Formats: sequence, structure tokens, C-alpha cells
Amino acid sequence: MAGGKATPKKDKMLKVSAGMSVKTGQILVRNMPPYKAGVNTRGQATIFALCPGKVYFTRKKTSHGSVRTFINIQP
Repeated sequence: MAGGKATPKKDKMLKVSAGMSVKTGQILVRNMPPYKAGVNTRGQATIFALCPGKVYFTRKKTSHGSVRTFINIQP
């Protein structure tokens, strides 16, 4: 644990939760593969808002059987 290697980085995480209001361009997620861009959001590694509104999550099963969580914004 020398050099602080055991401490996880704070920048790779979910930045918002369901029901929060966001502004245009606000970053929602950084570098988390289980989350995908949904309605009114864009990006792959860094997902950001395309319009102001409230955040909500949906879950869908892919054709391979894994479940993905989509981040959406209701304007």
C-alpha cells in the first residue's frame, strides 16, 4: 500500500443519482462500463447531458443476456 495505491481514484464514478436535476453538458458518469447513454444523453466513457432536466435510470437485457443500465434525462 505504499504510495497510496490502495485508495481508489475519485474521478471514475457515478456523478448523479435518480431524481437529481442536471444542466446541459453536465457530466453524469465517468469510465463505468455498466452504464450506457440513453434518452437525451451522449457519450461512451464519459456520459453527459444534452438538455436540462431530471435523471432517471432504466434497465434492459441485451441479446447476449447481460443487463445494462441506461441513464436518461426527462426534460
